[in-house]
Amino acid sequence: MNMKKRVWTFTLFLVALLVIAGCAKDTKQSSGAGGTQDSVVRIGVQGSGGLFGKAREEQWFEKEFAKHGVTVEWAEFQSGPPMTEAMASNRLDFAGLGNMPIIAAQAADISFKVISQSLEGKNNVAIIVPADSPAQSISDLKGKKVAVTKGSNAFNFLYRGLNAEGIAASDVEVIQLQPDETQPAFESGSVDAWATWDPYITLNTLTGKAKILTDGEKLGIFSPSFNIVRKEFADKNPDLVTLYLKVLNDALAWENEHEDEAIQRYADERGIPVDVIKGTFDRARQINIPVSDAIIEEQQKTADFQYELKTIRKKIEVKSVFDNQYIEKALQP
Repeated sequence: MNMKKRVWTFTLFLVALLVIAGCAKDTKQSSGAGGTQDSVVRIGVQGSGGLFGKAREEQWFEKEFAKHGVTVEWAEFQSGPPMTEAMASNRLDFAGLGNMPIIAAQAADISFKVISQSLEGKNNVAIIVPADSPAQSISDLKGKKVAVTKGSNAFNFLYRGLNAEGIAASDVEVIQLQPDETQPAFESGSVDAWATWDPYITLNTLTGKAKILTDGEKLGIFSPSFNIVRKEFADKNPDLVTLYLKVLNDALAWENEHEDEAIQRYADERGIPVDVIKGTFDRARQINIPVSDAIIEEQQKTADFQYELKTIRKKIEVKSVFDNQYIEKALQP
């Protein structure tokens, strides 16, 4: 065989290998649950313990996703905004976070879907004051120092609460602090009130350090939390989105059926009394349900108010990111 013929034969062989490899790749991408195209699902969590800590230990998500040829990767975050940033750069597929980070993400044109509601939002956010404080209502905060974490659910709750009572934000000295900074400031009397969430509400009230001045139920201002998914992932893998919510339902069923064990576990993880965890269960038990029209309407009120405050740069229509189809399928027998 002359040199030219050998080169031509080798070239044909390489082309055949590439065609076979391409077919194999296409086969892999089109296999799995309902046209699954992704072989890895990336789940974001805030912190390392809690319900998702139990799920990771038992590998509940890993076992179910493996049935569809999909592996699970976990990513830990301190708060909601970094989670949506990771989703924007295609480094995260699922996350659970509060209403404010979701509104900020939508206003920033990050592409995602809200697939279920994870906290009711009535009692999980509150304004607390020292136990011996003479303050009786939010109007008593005029001229006082109020600590809050910027961009949090509590930030929105504080400003909407002041507005609802006809109090200008300028009438209150708002001090922006992270919770680990606020706790010593609150205990020392450096601040007069603290707009916060659980476990800080329960931790301070149960230990006699604080009393609740007002909360979402009293003011009629809800601070719900939600589960979200990266939109491109959901469009490619709708069955995996439903599967994610089904496994989450199973995890919540374990928590409900083994409440004492769960409470003890969570208390040990955080190094706080069992009664504090029981208190957080009473105020903010995790759920996984379709998002109602009333909650979407409340979310729109929050978005409109934050636009007025100029914390988001454009008006948004929040209902465009809500999609209940996945949770409705997940809840079917």
